[in-house]
Amino acid sequence: MKEFHLAEAFLEMMSAERGAAKNTLTSYERDLAFYGEHLSNIGTRFSDAQTQHVEKHLQNLNAEGMSASTQARHLSSIRQFHKFLFAEGIRTDDPCATIDSPKLGRPLPKIMSIEEVDQLIGLAEEEATSKEGTSAKRLRAARLYVLIEMLYATGLRVSELVSLPRTAANASGRFLTIVGKGNKERIVPLSDKGKDAIALYMSHLKADGKNNDSKFLFPANSATGHYARQVFARDLKELALRAGLDAAKISPHVMRHAFASHLLQNGADLRSVQQLLGHADISTTQIYTHVLDERLKQLVEEHHPLGKI
Repeated sequence: MKEFHLAEAFLEMMSAERGAAKNTLTSYERDLAFYGEHLSNIGTRFSDAQTQHVEKHLQNLNAEGMSASTQARHLSSIRQFHKFLFAEGIRTDDPCATIDSPKLGRPLPKIMSIEEVDQLIGLAEEEATSKEGTSAKRLRAARLYVLIEMLYATGLRVSELVSLPRTAANASGRFLTIVGKGNKERIVPLSDKGKDAIALYMSHLKADGKNNDSKFLFPANSATGHYARQVFARDLKELALRAGLDAAKISPHVMRHAFASHLLQNGADLRSVQQLLGHADISTTQIYTHVLDERLKQLVEEHHPLGKI
């Protein structure tokens, strides 16, 4: 098979045998065109390329400013292509076999400052306690306030929060029992302000009288029977706009991150935060280690004798 037709044969195989989507095939074609151009520039061919040639190509992509994820995609395309050449007997080896994928790393979570959270919750409380508007409007305001107060106070996943049972309103003591991923139970603390917010909301909900037989704390006329997380995200962004904050950087998940980050900033240990967030593996919680690094640096600077020199 001529060198010119190798990439074309690979794409035909991916389409016919693997059922690759059109966008996937386009991506493979583009990546292999880059690779083929590189090999041509150094005077070699697909059938003769060695490991160092592939590595040099990746280095060139990096030098051009391509992200680690884009480089990893290019390598994946080249890897699949060389596996095809090996399977077809065109090559007797795979030059990609010993090449590691570029390390992608994990993006740091978006963080809200304590001041931004205070500003958001402050406005939500102000609107929830207002006597103005219809009873339906006051109920919506009270619901949004308790959702935000509980989200920041407990760090619940938004899906866990909106689907809380009605019995959560009657929780004794200062803790809630949450059934999270994999039906695993965990205990999360509930602040006095959170309990007060629930009480305010429940007074409006009972006065409304439309969903008093619902098993959910936040009932709604939806397929699930409870308030939708997408609607909560929309309402939260609208509140952020009214508070004069950048709505693009605020979401229920960002507030969950704020809960974890602010705990660590104020002295909590990573293992405790893992338990509160309901992470099965500590490695998931380690996206917050940059917060710990800053706090440890501050501790050294403030309390170690050498930190003051």
